Amino acid sequence: MYLANPKYNTEALLANASETLGSATVMLNNFAALLETSHRKTLLGIAQVVMLGELAVNQTLDHVELKE
Repeated sequence: MYLANPKYNTEALLANASETLGSATVMLNNFAALLETSHRKTLLGIAQVVMLGELAVNQTLDHVELKE
């Protein structure tokens, strides 16, 4: 199905994942602003979960950078 290029190192893959999750957070927040209250709250909750994933990836990226 989908596959990360095996030529990329861990740091590059984590950096890309962080950017992707950050973009998803922005898109979710922008879309939430267009919705009515109940749907907005649901979408903002999803955005927070994505943001937590981004934070975890960033922390992992920090650990990888420290080891190198």
